[in-house]
Amino acid sequence: MVIDPQITGNVGLYYCCYKLSLLGWNVMPTARNARGVDIMAYSADASRTISVEVKALSKRSAVPLGSNLNKVMGDFWVIINKAVTSPSAYVLLPSEAKSLAARNEKDGRVSFWLDPPRYDQPQFKEAWERLRHGGLDT
Repeated sequence: MVIDPQITGNVGLYYCCYKLSLLGWNVMPTARNARGVDIMAYSADASRTISVEVKALSKRSAVPLGSNLNKVMGDFWVIINKAVTSPSAYVLLPSEAKSLAARNEKDGRVSFWLDPPRYDQPQFKEAWERLRHGGLDT
């Protein structure tokens, strides 16, 4: 079954919202396909906020980061593999995503990628607890 990439993205976004809600965050998805982060969340007492970038994939594959690592933003990055069938999530800080990125150059054009062996690591896999206190304990 082939799922439209936009649907895969929506499934991953709302899966991440669900997981954040279970951790006690009030969650608000941002406008889809807009520049910026995908989720804004605030604590129950409204004393803390976090922003989350979600990368949802239909299978275990590389995450494109674009032509410039300065576009890697947010407080957290959540990569969700097999979003539609059996989600597995990886929770990283943007600084970790940047440091693990691979640089490719073809025909004079530069692109950055986060290959599965770089993010599929025990410290990131299902590490939702990193989000519990907005990164204060990470």
